[in-house]
Amino acid sequence: MSETVRTHHRVRASELVGRNWLNTGGKSLDLEALRGKIVLLDFWTFCCINCLHVLDELRPLEEKYSDVLVTVGVHSPKFEHEADPVALAAAVERYEIHHPVLDDPELETWKAYTARAWPTLVVIDPEGYIVAHLSGEGHADGLGVLIPELIAQHEARGTLHRGTGPYVAPEPTSGTLRFPGKALYLPAGRGSAAKSDAGAAAGAATTATAEATAEGAGTWLVTDTGHHRVVELDTDFHTVLGAFGTGNRGHADGPGVAIDSREPVAEFNEPQGLVLLPEDVAEKTGYDVVIADSVNHRLRGLSLKDGTVTTLVGNGVQRLLETGPARVDEDAAGFTGRLSDHPLDVSLSSPWDVVWSSKLKAVVVAMAGVHQIFSFEPLSGEVSIIAGNGLEGLLDGSAHESWFAQPSGLAEDADGNIWVADSETSALRKLAIDDDGTVTVESAVGKGLFDFGFRDGEASEARLQHPLGVTVLPDGSVAVADTYNGAVRRYDPATKTVSTLARGLLEPSDVIVDHTQVAGKEPLLVVVEANKHQLVYVPIPKEAQQVDEGAVQTHRPKSPVAPGPLELTVRFTAPTGQKLDDRWGDPTQLKISSTPPELLVSGGGTSVGLLRTLELSSDVPEGVLHITARAAACDGPETEDGEIPDHAACHLYQQDWGIPVVVQTDGDAELVLDLRGMD
Repeated sequence: MSETVRTHHRVRASELVGRNWLNTGGKSLDLEALRGKIVLLDFWTFCCINCLHVLDELRPLEEKYSDVLVTVGVHSPKFEHEADPVALAAAVERYEIHHPVLDDPELETWKAYTARAWPTLVVIDPEGYIVAHLSGEGHADGLGVLIPELIAQHEARGTLHRGTGPYVAPEPTSGTLRFPGKALYLPAGRGSAAKSDAGAAAGAATTATAEATAEGAGTWLVTDTGHHRVVELDTDFHTVLGAFGTGNRGHADGPGVAIDSREPVAEFNEPQGLVLLPEDVAEKTGYDVVIADSVNHRLRGLSLKDGTVTTLVGNGVQRLLETGPARVDEDAAGFTGRLSDHPLDVSLSSPWDVVWSSKLKAVVVAMAGVHQIFSFEPLSGEVSIIAGNGLEGLLDGSAHESWFAQPSGLAEDADGNIWVADSETSALRKLAIDDDGTVTVESAVGKGLFDFGFRDGEASEARLQHPLGVTVLPDGSVAVADTYNGAVRRYDPATKTVSTLARGLLEPSDVIVDHTQVAGKEPLLVVVEANKHQLVYVPIPKEAQQVDEGAVQTHRPKSPVAPGPLELTVRFTAPTGQKLDDRWGDPTQLKISSTPPELLVSGGGTSVGLLRTLELSSDVPEGVLHITARAAACDGPETEDGEIPDHAACHLYQQDWGIPVVVQTDGDAELVLDLRGMD
């Protein structure tokens, strides 16, 4: 029988320990101050797309139960940059986090609660005891059942205290832009200049627009991500020529600009990447720009002639929450190919960047939330997966076997290949596209999920730190927005070396080559400096810097394990009102590998079930076990033989763990992980 999982013995919650508190008005919190409330600890790190999904999943629960539920974000950093308190404060503001956040740079509270992955949720009852331990995303429905149960139980006991929580809003950042994401150059005639011939439908062109048009300099279109809108800027990066969207977080199609006396109605939710379609394609489709509307899990179209915004792809349902037959087979090969000719029926997950592929005649999409690369053909409406099997990590080879980790930036080179900024592996990847459309994945820079740093030189030893943007330079080399290093880096495919073009930037999220010559005869780089809320021109130096500040690995506690057999158990219990979806066989799955590969003698690979016997080598002293667990459950009867209704809502629970282990004779012979549950 499905039931909301609860602990079988009462475990007292550990104290909340860290460096500092945010969103509390300068006050420190402890569990005693939170007694009488249901406390939800959200272990997160601001680089993690799954953690950002959880923030959005929790918003409705926080609003509905605001008088009894206190969410505490425990920020436990993965990357070195994330341990910077200034960067954390910016992230809390950027993602509109409206609950207290504990800064835990030394992972003290992380270790106290035995968290093993981002994100992890821990529920503490009003008496201070742990009642649930959840890994991954997709737990909102289960929490929506558990919280009312706890309310009823503790109101009956008299241990529930209703009232306002400890959240205190910080002072907001003001300015024209707020945490801009990506930028796009609009040639003269494609931007505001085109509006002058369309009448006043999209607003009259300003004097500055006319001047820019006369000079033929073009304009810049920017996703003003923190303001949930798209802004057109003059080449001075200060003069606003137009804005598309109301500026409110949401999803609505229609006019993106004021028309006559009517206000705009179109809404975005943290828009990111954008791409200008070829003129012949735009003429046939009726829109000019495709925008990755990240939190809405949709692609949107923008007509620059009249400001109309339309939804092109996506039903608004996050792709990870869909279920059905397993997406990865026992050989770790994922599905690639056409998903649908009906783009509004397809589920997406945090599309982060888009680029036009001259070879595929399609928009290529960095689908950060599922670690894959999609494509969308505007003329036919066809949506396809072109690379990545959905598993998180760094693995090259054929498209359907390759692994990505939160791809966030795209650029096409002169040969029609697509360069990818693969953020969570701190890697620069390439989609090598043959003339027949066959895609092969290659890595130029990067080692894996937990390897990063700031090191130039030979590409095999060079290190980046969570890059979000990429562009191809006039000489064929590749510039990378090395976001967490605050730098622009350069990779030379001819020499296979890495150098540094610029430093001292505040989280650069995109980089573009500017050929307008508005600031001189030489091409410049345009950098989107997200945490300074601006676009800036950066010269391309003739002599690049050589930097070596070292290579780093994410440091987390290592689990002692014994050589030989290791019994792995991943615990999962479906929430009340859900049942495991066995319509296609066993709805649970484990995918296991190791770094180095020699650590795992047997037990690797992909197969159904959440129990596995691994065998660890006695010749490898330490390493990392990579474990991905999935379980599919649907709303339905609670009886064991109950059938799932035909149109039941279904949910995919998934978590990727990278478990650092040290092999020693007195180590553990079993490893227990919680996907959803505790004993």
